[in-house]
Amino acid sequence: MSHVHNYLLSHRKRLALSQDEVAFLLGTIDGTRVSRYERSKRIPELVTVLALEIILQKPARELFVSLHRKAQKNVKARAQALLDQMAKKPPNRQILRKRHHLATIISLEI
Repeated sequence: MSHVHNYLLSHRKRLALSQDEVAFLLGTIDGTRVSRYERSKRIPELVTVLALEIILQKPARELFVSLHRKAQKNVKARAQALLDQMAKKPPNRQILRKRHHLATIISLEI
């Protein structure tokens, strides 16, 4: 797996929680999984990411910065491709709304 930078460790330490305590809150037996998440050896499932948001009191995009940036870059590229395809279609209300939304996605800061 490629390196996925995250801020789980720093946010956990900020809250003075141990890996075992976070694991308990996640419903797992010990801190081994938490350690793997913190060292980017494993990417947590969506339900775990949502639980980590609650536990660490930070949104997923702040916990998993590199994954968020990668997803944003990929979506922006696809949005541009879709916008290019739509340029060939005659405009109507629905197409104009889609074009506006795609342009908004493309303009997001990375």
